[in-house]
Amino acid sequence: MSQSPKNDPDKVDETARVDEYSVAGDGLSPTATAVDLLSHEHTDPVLDAKMRLVNNAIDEIGFTGFQWKMFVLSGFGYAVDSLILLVQYIIVTQVALEFHPSFPNGLTIAAFSGLLVGAIFWGLSADIIGRRIAFNGSLLICSIFCIICGAAVNWLMLCSFLALSCFGGGGNLVLDMAVFLEYLPSKHQWLLTAMAAWWGVGQLITGFFAWAFLSNFSCIDPDVDPTAPPCTRANNMGWRYLFFSCGALVFVLSILRITVISLPETPKYLIGRGEDAQVVKTLQMIADKYKRPCSLTVDRLEDCGVVGSAHAKGRGVSSEIWVHIRGLYATKRMGLSTTLIWFSWMCIGLAYPLYNVFLPIFLASVGAKTGTTSAYIQWRNYAIVNVVGVFGPIPAGFLCATRIGRRGTMVIGALSTMAFLFGFTTVRTVNENLGFNCAVYFCINIYYGTLYAYTPEVLPSAHRGTGNGIALGLNRVAGILSAVVASVAGNKATAVPIYVCAALYIVMAAVALALPFEPYGRRSS
Repeated sequence: MSQSPKNDPDKVDETARVDEYSVAGDGLSPTATAVDLLSHEHTDPVLDAKMRLVNNAIDEIGFTGFQWKMFVLSGFGYAVDSLILLVQYIIVTQVALEFHPSFPNGLTIAAFSGLLVGAIFWGLSADIIGRRIAFNGSLLICSIFCIICGAAVNWLMLCSFLALSCFGGGGNLVLDMAVFLEYLPSKHQWLLTAMAAWWGVGQLITGFFAWAFLSNFSCIDPDVDPTAPPCTRANNMGWRYLFFSCGALVFVLSILRITVISLPETPKYLIGRGEDAQVVKTLQMIADKYKRPCSLTVDRLEDCGVVGSAHAKGRGVSSEIWVHIRGLYATKRMGLSTTLIWFSWMCIGLAYPLYNVFLPIFLASVGAKTGTTSAYIQWRNYAIVNVVGVFGPIPAGFLCATRIGRRGTMVIGALSTMAFLFGFTTVRTVNENLGFNCAVYFCINIYYGTLYAYTPEVLPSAHRGTGNGIALGLNRVAGILSAVVASVAGNKATAVPIYVCAALYIVMAAVALALPFEPYGRRSS
C-alpha cells in the first residue's frame, strides 16, 4: 500500500506544483504565469509546495486596504532608519563645539555599532521567534533612547544612548521589508522598491528639523568668528531640540504601528513553524474583512506533508542560527546570490559615507566656493537635496515592473551615480554644488531603493530575517570602516577617495549583472 502525501514528505499535493494560477479581479490576470522564484532550487519540496499555496492565496485575495496600511506602517521604519542615521551626521559639529571630544568620529562609530548589533539581533530573532514582536517593538526602543540623547551631559553619554537608539532602529529595515513582502501579492511586488521613498522622507524630515533648530539655536564656531562666546548648553540647544523632536516623532510612529493595525504573524513565517491552521485563519481574516475570495484550506496545506527544513531539531540558539545560515546556501545559485547581495551591501556601505566625508575636503582644496557662512542657507540647501532624494525610488519602482527588472535598475542607478560623482570633481560654485548633490542623491536612491527591495525578494522566506540582518550588518561594518578611514586620512586633500567611491559604483553595477536571480515576473518564495 502506498503512503499518503500527508505522511510522506517527499510526496506533495500536485496542485501545489502547478505553475499557472488564474485569478480574477485584483490578483493575477487569467493568462498570467505565477512562478515562484526559488521553486526550482529543489531544497524542501514540502515547504516549496506550501509556499506556492500561500502565494496563490495571497494573489487570490489581491491588494487590499491591509496592504496599503502595511505600506505606510512599514515605510515608517525606512524613514526612521535614515532619520536616526542622519541626525548624528548633522549634529556632530555643534556637539563637538560643546563637548570638545578627543575622537569626533566616535559618534559615527557609536551609531553604526548600534545599527550593526540591531540588524543582526533583530534579523536573527525574526527567523527564530517571529516577525511580529520586532516589528512592534523596535521603533519604541529607538524613540525612547533618541529622546534621552537630547539630555546627554557629555560626549560618552551621548555616544552610548545614540548606540542604544540605533540598536532599536537597526531592526526596522530587516523587518519592514520582510513583513510587507510576505503579505504582498506578486502583481504588486514592485511596491517594495517604491517603498524606499520613505527613506527620503526620513531624510527630508531631518533636514527640515535641522533647518528650524540648528540655524536658530546653535553656537558660533570660534574658527569662523573669533569674537564668538564659548559654546555652552545654554547657547547650543539646537542639536538637543533635534533629538527631542525626532524622538517624539518616532514615538508617535511606534504607537501608530500598534494601534492602526493589529499585525498578525506573517503566513510565510507560520508555514515554516508548521502552524497551517493559523496560516489559513490569518489569510481568511484579511479576505473576510475586505470581501475577497480565499480558497486555501487547512486540509490542502496538511496534505503537502510536514516542513522539516525551516528550523533546528533541537532548542539551542546556535543550532537554530546555523540552520538559517545554511538555508541561505542550500544550493549553489542561492549561495552565489546570498554572497553577492552581502558584498553589494558592503560596497554601498563604504562608498556612500566616504563620498560625504572626502568630497567637501577635495572641493575646498581646489578652490571651490561651495560653503556659506549662513546657517539658514546651509540647512535650506540640505532640505532641498533631500526633497529631490525622495523621488529616486519612484522611477526605480516603475523600472522594476518592466523587463529592465531589478538587476537592470540597479545597474542604471549605480552607473548614473558614478557619472555624477566623477562630474562632481568639476564643481566650483555653491549652485553647482547644490545641483550635483541633488543629482547624486536622486541616482543613489534608485540603486539603494532597488537593493533594499531585491534583497528580501530573492531570500527564502524561512531564512529571510537572517539574510536581511547579515546584509544590513555588513553595511554597518563598512560604515564603521569608513569612519576609521576618515579619521586616519584626516584632512588630506586628494581626489583619490572620490575616484575610489566612483569605482565602487562600477563594481556594484557589475555585481548587479552577475546576480543569478531576477524577480521580475516571479513570486517571492
